[in-house]
Amino acid sequence: MDILAPFLLSDKVALITGASSGFGLHFASVLASAGAKVVLTARRSQLIEQACAKLKAQGAEAIAVTMDVTDTESVRAAFDAAEDALGVVNILVNNAGISAPSPLLEMSDNDWHSVIDTNLNGVMYATREAGQRLVAQGEPGSIVNVASILGERVQQAVSNYAAAKAAVKHFTKATALEFARYNIRVNALCPGYVTTDLNSDWFKTDPGQDMIRRIPQRRTGELHELNGPLLLLASDAGSLMTGSMLTVDGGHVLSTL
Repeated sequence: MDILAPFLLSDKVALITGASSGFGLHFASVLASAGAKVVLTARRSQLIEQACAKLKAQGAEAIAVTMDVTDTESVRAAFDAAEDALGVVNILVNNAGISAPSPLLEMSDNDWHSVIDTNLNGVMYATREAGQRLVAQGEPGSIVNVASILGERVQQAVSNYAAAKAAVKHFTKATALEFARYNIRVNALCPGYVTTDLNSDWFKTDPGQDMIRRIPQRRTGELHELNGPLLLLASDAGSLMTGSMLTVDGGHVLSTL
């Protein structure tokens, strides 16, 4: 028995939201490396087209589709394009997210609504669209929602982001319960602080170093350390997992108050 075979995605079509940079760009590459046909979606068309070209040059089957997760018509059109090109999407990674840090007393309506619209409503819109199509086709599927340890613990000036990510975690459980009868699994990946191009310089500052010292492993994560957790949730290797919250944070949520 090949114990690694269930992790392979050779017969799957995976759509990743927010695939123009950061986690989403990395996740698209990981899923493609595991054999999936990948659909890179984001609002920044040029970036996902460039990423798609790189994946195709490496032998992957991939397309880039411009999509705004806050617009249901845009979501529907993107899934149509994915189906026309590659087939029914049976892996969805809800990764798209933004942040707008601000103390609540100074937070604008737009700062609140923009984060909730992208980080929570976008997850709902894409999950609903994927679920409806899978049920109509009688196909099993896996939905991975990217939440955060900030959905469990909080820090200053992120009430909008923390509220959205906490809601994503509970939405994951509620949707998992509804979708289980259709053999569609819904789980959440909850990363802690992971070094990316956007935050690497901040982690070198004094506040960044203070943050790192509060992580039990005394370090931030690296993108490749999310590969295993992502593949577990996306693939048949996690076939008995639904409604699970998979935390990958170096023990950060265990740190003392």
